[in-house]
Amino acid sequence: MEENKSSKKSRSFKKSKSTNNLTKEELIKLESKPRNKTHDIFKLILPIIAGLIAIFEYVYLPDHNSSAVKTNLYNGFLWILLAIYGIVLLISFKNENLRDRLIYKSPFYTFVFILLLIYDLLTLKTAKLDLPYFPWMDMIFNSMKEDASFLTDSVLSSLKLLFTGYFIGAILGIITGILAGYFDKVNYWVDPFLKLLGPIPTTTWLPVVMVIAINLFQGAVFIIQLGVWFSTTLATITGIHNVDPSYYEAAQTLGATNSELVRKIAIKSATPNIFQGLIAGMSAACNALIVAEMLGVESGLGWYITWKSSWADYSAMYGAIILLAITFILVNIIIKKISKNALKWRSGGAVR
Repeated sequence: MEENKSSKKSRSFKKSKSTNNLTKEELIKLESKPRNKTHDIFKLILPIIAGLIAIFEYVYLPDHNSSAVKTNLYNGFLWILLAIYGIVLLISFKNENLRDRLIYKSPFYTFVFILLLIYDLLTLKTAKLDLPYFPWMDMIFNSMKEDASFLTDSVLSSLKLLFTGYFIGAILGIITGILAGYFDKVNYWVDPFLKLLGPIPTTTWLPVVMVIAINLFQGAVFIIQLGVWFSTTLATITGIHNVDPSYYEAAQTLGATNSELVRKIAIKSATPNIFQGLIAGMSAACNALIVAEMLGVESGLGWYITWKSSWADYSAMYGAIILLAITFILVNIIIKKISKNALKWRSGGAVR
């Protein structure tokens, strides 16, 4: 009997030990209920059904204006979206994580196709949203094609301005935040400026900066870096202030110098907050960029949007807005990916 009890205890100990070694995702899978495969398959093919309906609507439903000029650009765009989704779907059959992600994202992908279908119905098919203010999607894509070289130059100009201001503001913000967060004497002088700039949007200073600045580009860079500097500085100070004082005491007991306390404890502990400030700073930089280009700078997507809207060329204007949104989404994705890779130690080495 005693041997049986001891063997049971050893087996239960091994079982609990092996369970402790499982990752969080594996534990969730073990505890989750069996899936409804039919429901999952339906969710996976739902975006394909919605995409095919959107293509059928555009090609076969009669237009409100029979003389409307149509090309295959929008139709081709829908087929490209479907092809990309189909390729990823085929790959997901051999990748369970990718398939789970597709199942999770499929309602949103379906919504995108439905949104495109509804907009085409309201513009090209029924003219409920009439020209010139609401061009149909094919008109927008053709305007983007005609102005492709101009739009490319505008995107490059916007990115140059955005990253120039962003990197300057981020570097200055991290340095200021570290000094003000760790040294009270520095914080004494920095804190009033943070309280002054906090309630006031950075774009408010644009008219003054554009007058004082040597040229429009430098003025726009200053506005962008001001917003990034504020977000990064505030987040860095918060991160350093949240460090447990016992860490400093333990390090000092071991003979750490003041610079080592800053480098090895303050900065490392505040890293998550610093990246949060950098992500928030990118959003502030994007907003400041558009306002600066619309009001002062003579190049970039913001300037292009203002120029086209002043000539009532709304199809070109919407094309630039779409391109602007895609550009900012990609930039933010890159920043977040860098942040996740830098902070992968927080999730046990797994980047999600």
